[in-house]
Amino acid sequence: MAEKKGNRVFVWIILILLFVGLIGFGATGLTGHATRLGTVGEKELEVQAYANALQSRIRAFESQTGEAVSLAQAQQIGLDRAVLGRLVTERVLDNEADRLGLSVGDERVREQVLQIGAFQGLDGQFDRDAYREALRRNGLTVSEFETGLREGEARALLESAVVNGIAAPQPHVDAMIDFLMARRDITWAPVTLSPAAAAAPAGDGPRVLLPEITLDPEIPAPSEAEIQARYEAAPEAYTAPERREITYAWLRPETVSESIEVPEEDVRALYEQRIDDYVQEERRLVERLVYPNAEAATEAKARLDAGEAEFEALVEARGLDLSDADLGDVARGDLGDAAEPVFAAEAGEVVGPVETGLGPALFRVNAVLGAEEVSFEEAAPDLRGELARAMARREIQDATDEIEDLLAGGAALEDLAERTGMELGSLSWSEGETDGIAAYAPFRQAAAVAEQGDFPELIGFEDGGVFALRLDGVTEPALRPLDEVREQVVADIMAETRQTMLTERAEALAAEIAGGASFEAAGLAPRDVDALTRRDFVEGTAPGFVTEIFEMEEGETRAIALPEGAAVVRLDATAAPEADDPAVAAERQAIEQRLAGSIAQDIYAAYATEVQANTEIRIDDAAIQAVHSSFR
Repeated sequence: MAEKKGNRVFVWIILILLFVGLIGFGATGLTGHATRLGTVGEKELEVQAYANALQSRIRAFESQTGEAVSLAQAQQIGLDRAVLGRLVTERVLDNEADRLGLSVGDERVREQVLQIGAFQGLDGQFDRDAYREALRRNGLTVSEFETGLREGEARALLESAVVNGIAAPQPHVDAMIDFLMARRDITWAPVTLSPAAAAAPAGDGPRVLLPEITLDPEIPAPSEAEIQARYEAAPEAYTAPERREITYAWLRPETVSESIEVPEEDVRALYEQRIDDYVQEERRLVERLVYPNAEAATEAKARLDAGEAEFEALVEARGLDLSDADLGDVARGDLGDAAEPVFAAEAGEVVGPVETGLGPALFRVNAVLGAEEVSFEEAAPDLRGELARAMARREIQDATDEIEDLLAGGAALEDLAERTGMELGSLSWSEGETDGIAAYAPFRQAAAVAEQGDFPELIGFEDGGVFALRLDGVTEPALRPLDEVREQVVADIMAETRQTMLTERAEALAAEIAGGASFEAAGLAPRDVDALTRRDFVEGTAPGFVTEIFEMEEGETRAIALPEGAAVVRLDATAAPEADDPAVAAERQAIEQRLAGSIAQDIYAAYATEVQANTEIRIDDAAIQAVHSSFR
């Protein structure tokens, strides 16, 4: 069952990549008559497939980094080669599947199309017009798209044939379980400078309050000789970073937009274009639970009304999660025949059964959203500002050629400010500072690599602004005078002294407890932590605290450093993982799945590499360059 489920996941990944990769390519402007990028065995590699996949990968990378990525940058980091490599591998496997006679029937392809949510209305029914239109917008015919689905299914069959039956090696699984799920019981107590009352047991009698161990909070101030020695021993801690003196000229949409008058008719047209955002009819947050027949739906509603089951239990009984039943917020027109009972219900009520395109269903109303309207007068300021900024960005774009010509002609940044209205500014910048214009990553990147004598060049920001900078000077890193950093040096010495005192005291107390004394007798307030695993974190400790515990022997007591201070820790008991522990069983299953999946992936990759080595591959470089040109 696990293998079949894995194969289904593989198929859905193919489907999602295939469809999502299509979205939005129409804006790239790919033109020309060439449709073939090359051949892989008997299969063609389509230009459109490469263009779609490349744009999808660039957009995904932009989402990860939060910054726009040009084609040149994408090529520099190898995105184009990775995309082409993946497509070639897919076509190699398609070709191999054809050679082996692997395919699926029309009914299976139909099932896949019907299950893709992008082609369904809110009523859950397949919308053929939406299907054709979505494909048309992305340069695909129904035949091409369904061929892609068929080939994806065939690749899944091929993968299943290659990796079916692969299991994780049990010795490896056992070793990981023994490592990850081993448990430790400890008693520990912090040693701090701050008095803090903590409850501690006193035999069978009432609990008493014992202070955590404290030291004299008055740590003696360091001598002048100690200050000088510390200053000289750690100069890197008291060295000022490199500072770069920079002059810049900056043209930003916010500044340009202040002088732009936006026609009132444009503001109103944008308001009308977005009327659905500003005028919203009454809506409901709804969940829908569909049943195979009216009898089952009626029986479920009766159990609900009688208090024998909650809606969540009914959903679970259908083998679903609540997310599967969630329709989100819907209007009357989205619900068909269910609109009347749903909109007549109060929040929390369940209505139905109601006949839908998927069968009889129960609907739960989770919230009532009243009608909302934002008038034109209320929306106008924001819309006007948005239009002004958009117009400002266009003006800046139009001015770019003039600014670049001035720079190419040797104009100084001061000249740009006079002749183009750019804002002239300067700053003393150090790496890591993000104030003002340095809040923009392109500025920081340019400032970090600028050299004195470089000719300024115009660089764009994601918000439509542009800038150019000049490096006027560099102040090298330098040790700051002692008088300037004296307070910091003193604080560092006292913190180090404090930590040393605490560590020494904790080690002495650990020796006492190891010799048979109790935590209470040592003046400590012990805390018990049982069944500690390597993945756990003990509040109030440092990240390496648990790791050090697992290095201890049973019965051992030692001092362990804390972020501020130290702790005395005794390892009371060790325990191996228990096979019948549900947590251990779940971890074992997860490890087996991960290992089996990783091994299967490696085997399949090796298989694909071998097949590819024996498949004739021809790529048209001119066609690739044509695609790249369409991105510019």
